[in-house]
Amino acid sequence: MSKKKVAILLFDDIEVLDFAGPFEVFSVTNELSGYALMEVYTVARSRAPVICRNGLSVNPDRTIREAPLPDILIIPGGNGTRAVLKQDDVMSWITAAADHAEKVLSICTGALVLAKGGLLDGLRATTHHEAFDELATLAPATEVVENRRFVDNGRVLTSGGISAGIDMSLYVIDLLYGGSCGNRTAEYMEYRRQPI
Repeated sequence: MSKKKVAILLFDDIEVLDFAGPFEVFSVTNELSGYALMEVYTVARSRAPVICRNGLSVNPDRTIREAPLPDILIIPGGNGTRAVLKQDDVMSWITAAADHAEKVLSICTGALVLAKGGLLDGLRATTHHEAFDELATLAPATEVVENRRFVDNGRVLTSGGISAGIDMSLYVIDLLYGGSCGNRTAEYMEYRRQPI
């Protein structure tokens, strides 16, 4: 079995747990499996340090020009998503990566990015509770779901804000590798899973 490529988009003013939570889930799952399942990497517009919300500095692994197309694409949220919506090169990479991916995940206002790329048309989606109206405006062809921790459309999954991305990521691990694998990861992380 070949390793799945898991790409996590980074950008300035990203919400830290939006990317760090899923990064931990996929990386811990891979670690507990002897690093045989996945290659997890971060992707940004450039190799310059990304300055997250509240000042954390993170160095991306790859740029959008050099990153391989992923099997799993993860789009976090945060205030920085509004700038991403205006970055044609990043949006083009997201669209190409999403076309290739078997799973596309957004956390929090990452759903706005998927909406701008037309990736939520005709689907159900959720986002951070303070961004429901913004998502509805940006994606009129999308049913905005307000009472779910995450929403699974099959290939495209969206979650509520921040910690909800951890639950969605564990759910995807369940789908890909079985519930025992997801539960083992959650146990290692000492994380109490919350229902959909």
